[in-house]
Amino acid sequence: MPFRLLIPLGLLCTLLPLHYGAPGPDGTVPDSAHYRERVKAMFYHAYDSYLENAFPYDELRPLTCDGHDTWGSFSLTLIDALDTLLILGNVSEFQRVVEVLQDNVDFDIDVNASVFETNIRVVGGLLSAHLLSKKAGVEVEAGWPCSGPLLRMAEEAARKLLPAFQTPTGMPYGTVNLLHGVNPGETPVTCTAGIGTFIVEFATLSSLTGDPVFEDVARVALMRLWESRSDIGLVGNHIDVLTGKWVAQDAGIGAGVDSYFEYLVKGAILLQDKKLMAMFLEYNKAIRNYTRFDDWYLWVQMYKGTVSMPVFQSLEAYWPGLQSLIGDIDNAMRTFLNYYTVWKQFGGLPEFYNIPQGYTVDKREGYPLRPELIESAMYLYRATGDPTLLELGRDAVESIEKISKVECGFATIKDLRDHKLDNRMESFFLAETVKYLYLLFDPTNFIHNNGSTFDAVITPYGECILGAGGYIFNTEAHPIDPAALHCCRRLKEEQWEVEDLMREFYSLKRNRSRFRKKRMNSGRWEPPERPGTFSSPENHDQTREKKVGKQKISLLSCPSQPFTSKLALLGQVFLDSS
Repeated sequence: MPFRLLIPLGLLCTLLPLHYGAPGPDGTVPDSAHYRERVKAMFYHAYDSYLENAFPYDELRPLTCDGHDTWGSFSLTLIDALDTLLILGNVSEFQRVVEVLQDNVDFDIDVNASVFETNIRVVGGLLSAHLLSKKAGVEVEAGWPCSGPLLRMAEEAARKLLPAFQTPTGMPYGTVNLLHGVNPGETPVTCTAGIGTFIVEFATLSSLTGDPVFEDVARVALMRLWESRSDIGLVGNHIDVLTGKWVAQDAGIGAGVDSYFEYLVKGAILLQDKKLMAMFLEYNKAIRNYTRFDDWYLWVQMYKGTVSMPVFQSLEAYWPGLQSLIGDIDNAMRTFLNYYTVWKQFGGLPEFYNIPQGYTVDKREGYPLRPELIESAMYLYRATGDPTLLELGRDAVESIEKISKVECGFATIKDLRDHKLDNRMESFFLAETVKYLYLLFDPTNFIHNNGSTFDAVITPYGECILGAGGYIFNTEAHPIDPAALHCCRRLKEEQWEVEDLMREFYSLKRNRSRFRKKRMNSGRWEPPERPGTFSSPENHDQTREKKVGKQKISLLSCPSQPFTSKLALLGQVFLDSS
């Protein structure tokens, strides 16, 4: 089903952003140092405006220069911007904000909060800031990173969300009252992303605190979605968490579904979990078979695969970055270039774009300064070094400053056709958009560490290595250091592995001639053919005990990679063919 974009040349030239004489408009590679400073100035214009006009409210209203609460009255912009401060190099402000948050943020409040948004913004932001505290010069307490005030705040916030998971299916409600739990009249209909976007934060929290409940509920929710997929391998958009029946049956990669797929990949990398990666790869096959047309991705009926909406949503622009994480660079670049043509057409990505018509969809013409296309550019530039990706960064800086900048920050663009503005600056502008722009133009940032430097930290559980790179960004762009998951309380099987290792070591010394090395099976895990065959966390422990009791694998051999990746470099995972 080929589609063509019919864009009048005169209209395109009119809508393309001006460059004000900055480096790059003549086709040369944009000057990274120049744009890095421009991005930093953008951040402080928005951040200072929030502090002066909106704090302690959640978000800034830039047109009226005041603030309002949006997601729960957490001073959300401050939490969301905290790790960006460190990435920009401002350790003194990072330290100050840590103290402000400890003194002012209270989760024991009578507020109805989004389970999804509270997790990705608050829990994710606090966990990231906790793990970056030492690098930011914060005087950490004994036992860090296994303890600390920001970690305790993240745990408190996450515990407020746990009642939402108490459903017959294990899939969470979309909203929870932080003081009273789930309201009696709460709707049981939740979007797919609102169910499957917890494993990164909750598994990190379980690893740091030693309490498995967070990772357990996140895994159950992921598995229930997997079991609910259609016979052709697709998931819908909204599901009833009480009955497990699909309410909205549109399947795609965009709004309502997006971060479920993202967290299968990032959860697999973070946890080195081959099952999560295999699940994504199976979904990826179905997505290619039924939703991809000429490197665009459409919306289809989840049971039949017939096209239901031939539109591109701005939230889908994360997909090329996700493809880069599994090494699918060629497909990622082709899709990215499609999306970039839309940016060039309007100076931003409209929320909905009709692909056959090559224009915006009615009442979906706005651009709330979303980060997804910039995010993909950052990932792909790390993987390829293609200067086209820097050009997108340049265009984003120029467009946002030209269209969106106002006296008190940056305003949501209500309509990209006439550049009308809306009175809101979402916290993700500082958490994601500015951060990904800065990292695109800052190749030596500590986030891009390739393992050449690291910090050795002594914890109550031994020495661990932090800051070596490979950071996993949650869907709100809060970086999680994967090494931190190995610093704190060990799961039972890890303790048993250490004990087996020591026994084998001494057995080897006593009787080398009888020692016979056995290789671990590194075969690719195949997901079950049909739903309903995954074990639950309740019987997982029993299964694990049986397996451990029979274990005869030499733990002195080098561990095999849990999926087909052979090299993790600069935060990218490259497959064998790369």
